[in-house]
Amino acid sequence: QVQLEESGGGLVQAGASLKLSCAASGRTFSNSAMGWFRQTPTKEREFVASITGGGNGPNYGESVKGRFTIFRDKDKNTVYLQMIRLKPAGTAVYYCAARLVPSGSSSSGDYNPWGRGTQVTISS
Repeated sequence: QVQLEESGGGLVQAGASLKLSCAASGRTFSNSAMGWFRQTPTKEREFVASITGGGNGPNYGESVKGRFTIFRDKDKNTVYLQMIRLKPAGTAVYYCAARLVPSGSSSSGDYNPWGRGTQVTISS
């Protein structure tokens, strides 16, 4: 069974850093584009970042550019999201997701499967 499992979320103060991890199991995602999205109870799922199957061409949502970095370790079948200078508006459940093709996308509908998410809470 293919699974994605996020970890690394938590409660931090504004300005702090966090690194999220997304570990894949059940199959290798070495040739799959991976993405991070986030969602709050009152907003639609928002694109955060994506990376191609080759580990190139990272793409970021406008609100996180310059502060978040997506990267992957193919040997560990894991993708990461390094977040710095966190803002309270970034409080959300963060999800990782995979595509079955190498090209990245900012559209949540292009991804399947999805992880169950990890909560990130940023206090002011």
